[in-house]
Amino acid sequence: MEIKIGVQQTAREIALESDQSPEDVEAAVRAAIADGGILSLEDDKGRRVMVPAERIAYVEISSGASRRVGFGT
Repeated sequence: MEIKIGVQQTAREIALESDQSPEDVEAAVRAAIADGGILSLEDDKGRRVMVPAERIAYVEISSGASRRVGFGT
């Protein structure tokens, strides 16, 4: 699943692929905003993305399969 996070006063959005369910991501976003803490998500390669909740402009969750470009091995 693809997740895009818009950050206030930043031109680029954060995009990551994750194995988490849309419900888990939504729960993490809601909890971070409610607590005023930090949204922390892990992508499918084990990298962690952390965004302060007060800086989140939007979160887009796409459960559709994304098309990857390139050669597979």
